[in-house]
This record gives sequence, C-alpha cells and structure tokens, in this order.
Amino acid sequence: MSLIELLRHGETERGGGFRGSLDDALTPAGWQQMRCSIRNAGPWDVLVTSPLQRCAAFARVLADERRLPLEVHADLRELHFGEWEGRSAVELMETAADDLGHFWRDPYRFTPPGGEPLVAFERRVLGALAELRGRHAGRRLLLITHAGAMRLLLARAQGLPRERLLEVVVGHGELHRLEDRFHAPA
Repeated sequence: MSLIELLRHGETERGGGFRGSLDDALTPAGWQQMRCSIRNAGPWDVLVTSPLQRCAAFARVLADERRLPLEVHADLRELHFGEWEGRSAVELMETAADDLGHFWRDPYRFTPPGGEPLVAFERRVLGALAELRGRHAGRRLLLITHAGAMRLLLARAQGLPRERLLEVVVGHGELHRLEDRFHAPA
C-alpha cells in the first residue's frame, strides 16, 4: 500500500472559471499557496505531476529542492471543458444557464459541448492512480494535480455517489491525503 497525498495547484494568472486544458502559469500568490501547504508535509519518495505548467513548474522546483525523482503523468491533467474552456460560471449563466445547471446537478450525465465526458476523465484518472500504486507500492507519493482530479479521487475515497462529485471542495494550493479506504468507481 502506498501513501498518496494530493496537492492542487495554486491561483493562476488567468483566474478562475473553467480552465481545463488551458496552460496558465501560477501567480506569486499561487506559488505561496503551494509552498505554505507543503511546508511541514512529507517526506515523499516520488513527486508526480500533471504536465500543465500550473502544476509542473512547482513540481520541478520542489523536486530539485528536496532531491526527489519527478514523474510527469499526462493522465493527471484536468478535465477538458470543450467550449467552456476559459469561461466563468457567471458568463455561462448568461449564455448557457440550463446546460451549466445540468452539469452542476450531475456532471456524469451532462458533458460541456465539445468537452471530455466525465466517464472518460474518471477512467483516465483512476487508471493513472492504479498504475502509480502498482509501480510505487509501499512508497510515499505526492501527486500535484487539479481540482477535478482531486475531487474525483477524494469523492471515491469518501464513498460518495457520482452525482455528488462537485460537492467535494478543493481550494487552490490545498494538500489532502488520499485515504486507504479508496473505492472503485460505481
């Protein structure tokens, strides 16, 4: 069994909204959020990061500072929101309020136009976790990733039904331990 901790990237230059696959850089505040979260955390044996710079830039610095191996894992990237990428919920309330409501009520049943279905996202993220657990059995891992991936993993660990996924709150720069009571998808 591996010990796995999850760190969400900090605040980004382009702000909130549906950032998805957009490759925004961290703000100075975002760097500070992440630094504060890991100040007394660890130790870890391996760092694993999403390829997007809001995760990977911090991961490279942390790996250098702590002299840890770093792996970039493409399957830890955020959900692709299709036509919603770069837009805020406020904007979408003006142009696609019904669709946004459907997504918030049950993201497994509604995919943003041109976006990645949540079932595919779930398969990708859970597959990455299974592969990492198998390859790094007994090691302590820090996964630096995004709110969507963390919500998914934490919801599964809590045994929440799929439609409650968006109830899991993960703030910028937050560190969470993935508990051993992790559940497979329903």
